[in-house]
Amino acid sequence: MKRTVLLFLIALPLLAFTAVHKFYVSATNIEYNEKQRSLQIISHVFTDDMEDLLQTRYSESLTLIKGNEHPAADEFIQKYFGDKFRVTVNGEQRAVNYIGKEYDKDQLLVYLEVEDVEPIKNIGVENSILTDLFPEQKNVIKVEYGGKIKSLLLMRDAPGGTLKFSN
Repeated sequence: MKRTVLLFLIALPLLAFTAVHKFYVSATNIEYNEKQRSLQIISHVFTDDMEDLLQTRYSESLTLIKGNEHPAADEFIQKYFGDKFRVTVNGEQRAVNYIGKEYDKDQLLVYLEVEDVEPIKNIGVENSILTDLFPEQKNVIKVEYGGKIKSLLLMRDAPGGTLKFSN
């Protein structure tokens, strides 16, 4: 499984430059900020996939075109991630705060944060982003904590997993 996750992490930036993609993958990086005692999260999704999803769920007129974006885009993205992305720390579900988003070529970067994080023994992540529209969607999660990096490969039939960091 580590080899598969590594392959996705290597391939994602290379494939980000293609005009049309025929696969569905996102990459989410979770990093512990010791000074702020928070988990800082960046989720990379293809903009056109997120736009298709938001049009299907919320509004057919919704666009995510930089400079011509729908006025409620942030509200819909925040609501969708609130429904589809969850984090537990040491077995306790935590509030995931939506910070904002930005566009990077054909990707949408969504910024999230979990505040007041105590020492971590394990982190659970449930990420079913885009799996409701694209059954073949894969969501790669990379967590960095205490000098260790661990990863998960999540999909429609297995949307969640837990990573242990205790010795």
